[in-house]
Amino acid sequence: MTHFLKRASLAATFALGAAFALLPPAASAQSVSDIKAKGELTVGMLVDFPPYGTTDVHNRPDGYDADVARLLAQDLGVKANIVPVTGPNRIPFLLTNKVDVLVASLAITPERARQVSFSTPYAAATIVLYGRSGDAIASAADLKGRRIGVARASTQDIAVTKAAPEGAEIRRFDDDASAMQALLSGQVDAIGCSVTVAAQIAQRAPANTFETKFNLLQQGMGIALRPGQEELAAAVNDFVARNTANGELDKLYRKWLGTDLPRL
Repeated sequence: MTHFLKRASLAATFALGAAFALLPPAASAQSVSDIKAKGELTVGMLVDFPPYGTTDVHNRPDGYDADVARLLAQDLGVKANIVPVTGPNRIPFLLTNKVDVLVASLAITPERARQVSFSTPYAAATIVLYGRSGDAIASAADLKGRRIGVARASTQDIAVTKAAPEGAEIRRFDDDASAMQALLSGQVDAIGCSVTVAAQIAQRAPANTFETKFNLLQQGMGIALRPGQEELAAAVNDFVARNTANGELDKLYRKWLGTDLPRL
C-alpha cells in the first residue's frame, strides 16, 4: 500500500470512528447495583407540566414528579440527578441511555408499552366534568342541551366529544385558562378539565359554587424504564407499592394537586 493510500485508509478509519461516536449509545439493561455504583439516579422529567413537573424560584426542577424522583433515589440510597426532557424527546432520552428512568407524567398506553417498560401507576391524570353546584348533571346523558367548554384538541376535548350525546354543544377554547374563565363567567354550563384545573376554580370561586359532576377519564402514569431492566423494574414497583401503602405518595399528591391520590 502506498503512503497516500495508508493515509487515506487511516483517515477513513478515524472518520468512521467519529461517526460512531456521534451515534447515541444503544439501549442496554441497567441494574440496581449499576446505579448504586454510579451514586446517582438520572431521571428524565418534564418541567413544563405543572403541578407534576415545573421549576422553583431558582429554576430547579420541582413538582410532584420531582418529589417522586427524589424519593425513589433516596429509596435506592443514591442522589437524584433530574434531567429536563420534553414530551417528544422523553422516550428517546430513555432509549439512548441519556437517563436511567423517566418520572415524566407518562400515561400508560399500549403504544408506549411497545417501546418502554412501565412500573405500576404512581399517579394519574384524571379528567372530570366540572360544573355549577346544584345543576342536575350526573352522567353524560345529562349533557344534552348543555354548553360544555374544553381546551381545543386536548385530552379533555377528546373525552368530552366521545361522551357527549347528540344535542350537547361543545365550545372549544384555546387553553384551559380560557375554558375556566368561560365557566366562571357563565358562558358554559360545565367544562371538561383535569382535577388540577378544577381545584384552581374552586380556589377562585366562592365556596361550594362548583363541583365535580363525574369522571370522564382516568389515565394511570407509570415510571418508564428500558425493556430488559427487570431487576430495576422490580425495585421500582416495590418502591411504588410501599409508598402507596404507607401514604407517602398520597402525601405528595395532596401537596401538589390538592386531592387524594386516585385508586390506581
